[in-house]
Parts: sequence; structure tokens; C-alpha cells
Amino acid sequence: MRPMEAGRLHVIAGPMFAGKTEELLRRVRRARLAGLRAEVTGHRLDERGGGGRRLSTHTGRSTSARMLEDAEELLALTLEDPPDLIAIDEAQFFGPAIVPVIQQLLEAGIRVEVAGLCITYDGGPFEPVPTLMAMAEEVVKLTAVCTVCGADAAFHIRLFEDASDPLTATAAQIGGSESYQARCRTHRRERVAGLR
Repeated sequence: MRPMEAGRLHVIAGPMFAGKTEELLRRVRRARLAGLRAEVTGHRLDERGGGGRRLSTHTGRSTSARMLEDAEELLALTLEDPPDLIAIDEAQFFGPAIVPVIQQLLEAGIRVEVAGLCITYDGGPFEPVPTLMAMAEEVVKLTAVCTVCGADAAFHIRLFEDASDPLTATAAQIGGSESYQARCRTHRRERVAGLR
């Protein structure tokens, strides 16, 4: 039985291709080895697992998961037999509505592990992940590998231009290496300068 204390929030953030989902799944495996009951969730927009009930990484690792459409659905996971841990992938797709829901989960004594993009492809903050980072007991900020020079990449770029808002999650914006590349600050800057 879980002690009646507040949960803890751990956030795994970074650009695309940094291994955020891999780290989230590693933490879930460790929690389960420790005898904790963990629920794995993702957003329905993310179809890397082929749609349906699988959460997958860019490297092909996958696990069963509940793919949800809005943040409120997370609360339903706690109604009958609350899990010890809820893992949430692609938190940015849930938008700002996820912040008060996560607060409720924490107040109910549930540990919450969140993975998501903290930066958009145009280099701006991707809410709600920066807000969740500020609320968290632990933040792990990962980097990818720059596709140009091999340096640590804290950014990612979109390989083609369009008029869509980088803060609005749509199925058309979701993709992998066919649409995005990881970049270091220098090579992100060169790409941005080249688009002007």
C-alpha cells in the first residue's frame, strides 16, 4: 500500500532523437522490478507503435501502453486501483491542460514520470514541458547527436518549411528522421540563417 504522501515528478526532456522515450521505458522497467505497479501512457497522435496500444521509440523498442487523447483521461487510471507510477510520453501533445492533472496525480501520492520535447523545431519553448520542468523534483535534460558534426545536439530542425504553428500538435507534424534532424547550436544557427 502506498504511503499517504505526495508523489514525485520526474521530467525527461530534450530535443528529438535524444532517447527520452528510451529513458522513460528504462525507468518503468526499474519500477516494475522494484514491485511497483506502473501504467505507461502516450498521446494518440504518436503512431510510432503502429497506432493502437503500443508506445515505441525511434530505435524500435516498444511496450504496451494506453494511448490517450486528452490529459483528463489520466485521472481515470487512478479511480479503482491507483498505480504507484504513471509514465507519460510525449507530454507536449497534451498541452497545458496536463499541468493541473499531473498536480492532482502527485497530490494523490502517485509518482509521475514525464518525457517530452522542451523545445520546438524552430527553437522556442514547447509548453507544457518547461512548466513541468519547473515543478519537478528531478529533471533529466538529454541531448541528441548533431547530424552534421556529431556534437551534442540540444535542438532539432524540420527539414522542410510549412506555415503550421510549431506549438500546435497535429498528425502532420509528427515524424522521424524523414522530417527532422538533431542539430547542435552552430548547425541549427546555420540552418536558420539559410532559410532567411
